[in-house]
Amino acid sequence: MDIRGKVAVVTGGASGIGAGLARRMAAEGARGVVVADINLERAQAVASEIGGLAVACDVSREADIRQLVAATRERFGQVDIYLSNAGILGRMGGIELEDELWDKMWQVHGMAHVWAARAVVPEMVARGEGYFLVTASAAGLLNIVETAPYGVTKHAALAFAEWLRIAYGRRGVRVSCLCPQAVRTDMVPADGGSAGINGILSPDQVAAEVVAVMRDEKFLVLPHPEVAKYFLAKAQDYDRWLGGMQKLYAQHMANAG
Repeated sequence: MDIRGKVAVVTGGASGIGAGLARRMAAEGARGVVVADINLERAQAVASEIGGLAVACDVSREADIRQLVAATRERFGQVDIYLSNAGILGRMGGIELEDELWDKMWQVHGMAHVWAARAVVPEMVARGEGYFLVTASAAGLLNIVETAPYGVTKHAALAFAEWLRIAYGRRGVRVSCLCPQAVRTDMVPADGGSAGINGILSPDQVAAEVVAVMRDEKFLVLPHPEVAKYFLAKAQDYDRWLGGMQKLYAQHMANAG
């Protein structure tokens, strides 16, 4: 995928990874970059910086995503690249957390990608070209000990990205899934938590890796290369991997208590 001359939509684009992606799309020569976020004021700041368009969008609502796509088409004619990046951390915990939080995480990390694909993939198929990126997390491949809803819904994001690649990869739609560990954003604690074991990257570093993978049209975007080794170890000896994660969970609970 050559980004030059293309129209890119970035959800969660007002800060963190999303802002890094929006800036990188502009730097790569995209003719239109749409910065979508629930925080319109911050989205406008990023859009103003790069000469893009800011759109208020709550990705937990399909109607908002449809309005986002409509606004993009009205301004730029089409959507060539959709970076489905918005995410939330929620709260620490597991089965004791309320259903409302679980539902919100399902919407933002699961259905938001489904709704976005529903809105843009058909036109990509019709043109025979398009790129759809799902931002999951290393937690989608490896899970995370601090928060069950985050780990579970990021697994769902990865699974949906896989399905999109399977269903549309031979119809002109390129699909990738971004699975970083700790990135310096508002969602990540200063020490990175358990995800910070291999360092904390900047959003710009992550965006650079996304562009490199888009050029090669590979599926997994792993800004922390260690994640591939952990994923391989998980597949080779699942029980041993689970034992290691149990130890990490016990350590987390001891520190939290």
